[in-house]
Amino acid sequence: MSLGRSGKRLTLAAGLIVILTGFGYLAWGGLGDNLVYFVTPTELAERSGSAVDAPVRLGGMVAPGTVTWNADELDLRFQLTDGASSYRVKASGAPPQMFREGIAVVVEGRLRGDGEFHATNLMVKHSNEYRAPAEGKRPEQLYQELIRPEAGS
Repeated sequence: MSLGRSGKRLTLAAGLIVILTGFGYLAWGGLGDNLVYFVTPTELAERSGSAVDAPVRLGGMVAPGTVTWNADELDLRFQLTDGASSYRVKASGAPPQMFREGIAVVVEGRLRGDGEFHATNLMVKHSNEYRAPAEGKRPEQLYQELIRPEAGS
């Protein structure tokens, strides 16, 4: 039994509709679940309850005097601020080498109900411009400026 010309067109059109519908469902339905928005601490505070346990990228400056690092437990805690609002951040794992107080960072994670932001990813924002050490300054001296001894040691 063979299909006529109009039967083949109808089958082709139905197949195309099924494929496009499936693609649309996957693209649209999966997109909403995988979006991660970038916000500042002030914008996160404005979201209030809707921000709790939602995936988000939080950007700001590491507040001076707030960094605590436990190398044995790989536990990093600090305050992230935009000047108007701030959040306590808890991150697991070793921080990037350029991480320090006063630097701009982006943390990806979720705000918990207790107001602490649990970061799963920590990224240091930095310039992409390389500057050679000043005349007469050795790289070892620059490393010493980046490495600060822990408080109390």
